[in-house]
Parts: sequence; structure tokens; C-alpha cells
Amino acid sequence: MNSVSSSDLNRPMSIWLVTIIAVIFGLLTIKSGGSVLFIDGPDRVAAGTYTPFVLWFNFIAGFFYLLAAVGLFLQKTWAAWLSIAIVAATLIIFAVFALHISTGGIYESRTIYAMALRSLVWTAIALFAYRKLIRDRQ
Repeated sequence: MNSVSSSDLNRPMSIWLVTIIAVIFGLLTIKSGGSVLFIDGPDRVAAGTYTPFVLWFNFIAGFFYLLAAVGLFLQKTWAAWLSIAIVAATLIIFAVFALHISTGGIYESRTIYAMALRSLVWTAIALFAYRKLIRDRQ
């Protein structure tokens, strides 16, 4: 069984904080999306007139959030690039969602707020990761 090494404990507090935020975001995203997609119950009813392509994107993205969290914790350069890709993909889906709304597609208004929050959180994570794992190492 592996134990926590002293190098793990000596990581900067900022790495720990961003990693924890990414893990929490990932787990909550997978749980909330999965409960609507795969369980015919109260969460699906509460979701209302959700937009399937946004829900599927967010559910799948949750796994990438967790992968990015691992890379951030390990302070790997690829984690910064993955975080940037997450932001880009999120913004593209947000734009397609806006087009969906503008053409009369069904949606829940809380999805707009959720996508805005995802965009902001992952933009902040990506900026942090870029600065910490790419720019400051050059």
C-alpha cells in the first residue's frame, strides 16, 4: 500500500486548493449528470426540460475534470493543456447552447447559470495551471 510521501505534503497550498476544487467540481458534475441521464427518479424530474447535448457534455467533462485534477496535483504540464481544452470545449458548447436557445430550443434557465459558472471556474483553473505549470517553468 502506498503512503503519502513528503513531496506530496510539500506541494504549494495553491496546488492543493485548485486540485480540491477540480475534484469536487468533477465529482458533483458526474453525480448530477449521471443521476439525470441514468436514473429515472426525482433528479430527472427536477431537471425539467434539460438540453440533452449539454447534459451529456457536462457528464463526460466531469471525468476530464478529475483527470485534470490528478495532473494538477502531480504538477504535470499536460494538466494545464487539458484545463485549457476543457475551457475551450465548454465555451464551444455554451455557444452552441446559446444558438439552440435563439432558435427556440427547449432549455432550463439554470443551465445558463451553470454553464457560466463552469466557464468561469475552468477559466480560472486553466489560467492558474498555465501560469504555474507552463509559464513559470520557462
